[in-house]
Amino acid sequence: MSSPPKYWYKAKKILSKNDPVLKKIIKKFNKGFLKTRNNPFFSLCRTIVGQQISTKAADSIWIKFEKKCKKKIAPKIVLKLSRTTLRSVGLSKQKIGYLKNVALSFKNKSFKIKELKKMEDDSAIEYITQLKGLGVWSAQMFLMFNLNRPDIFPVKDIGLIRAISKNYNVSYPPSKRFLDKISKLHSGYRSVFTWYMWRSIDPVDVEY
Repeated sequence: MSSPPKYWYKAKKILSKNDPVLKKIIKKFNKGFLKTRNNPFFSLCRTIVGQQISTKAADSIWIKFEKKCKKKIAPKIVLKLSRTTLRSVGLSKQKIGYLKNVALSFKNKSFKIKELKKMEDDSAIEYITQLKGLGVWSAQMFLMFNLNRPDIFPVKDIGLIRAISKNYNVSYPPSKRFLDKISKLHSGYRSVFTWYMWRSIDPVDVEY
């Protein structure tokens, strides 16, 4: 998606009005926005690659992974790639298993994306996490970057927690009480808040 989500401009206005700290960040990175893509399999693969590693490391592995897939991230192609080939791009044994499992679920159509799109956020997260290798964080990334959901707050995301600590000048990690306060303040548009937090500490836009 080369244009912002429908809710983006309205969210920026509301968030800026409610939060002076965030208002400065939104002003600084005014031209950026959350880029969503209409390719569920691509997004889930990207999320698996990015699990528990830095954005920089994930980008490096992803570029090599894409090369091995000849720029076509599709279930059949991922299933054909040998584990040795996938290991050579920097993927762990565990992540290779997860990628193969997701590819198989798409190939045999046991993962029903049409049904997923109709679900509320919590139900969608529950459905996604039934796939081996996809936890709550992975499901939340998918909801943000593929299903275009406006109110996702991934509190287990290291980058988000780091950014909150830095921007609001609170201890790392921030207390549950402070996170609950922030969550309540930005309720309705927490995906937008999260994106700006990431952007404030990362030189490039986060994408999944």
